[in-house]
Amino acid sequence: MSDRQPVLRHPEETRAAVPRVDVLEDEAGITLLADLPGVSREQLELRVEGDTLHIEGKVATDGPEGLEPLYAELRLPAYRRSFTLSRELDTERIEASLNHGVLRLRIPKQAHAQPRRIAVQVA
Repeated sequence: MSDRQPVLRHPEETRAAVPRVDVLEDEAGITLLADLPGVSREQLELRVEGDTLHIEGKVATDGPEGLEPLYAELRLPAYRRSFTLSRELDTERIEASLNHGVLRLRIPKQAHAQPRRIAVQVA
């Protein structure tokens, strides 16, 4: 054991891992799938500021109450990632679900950005 004191950090200074994501696009919008293992719905924060989508999640580390680990292989207890969204996307209608550590976001396109059929009249 060393006699060094542990380094205490302010909560906002906590380093975070960058989650892996898949982004899929279709005619109606995009679907974003992010891997967030260990993050519960209560520890997940999603927000849109301007044209930026922010994803932040804290990993739930369940251990005995009042005890802190001396050794842990989980070094980054949080995930954090941001995306710049196109103005074609409708951020007011984002749908989100979390299932077995995978976040699924569905972001539809604005009505004017979606393809539409034009009826042809016979003259």
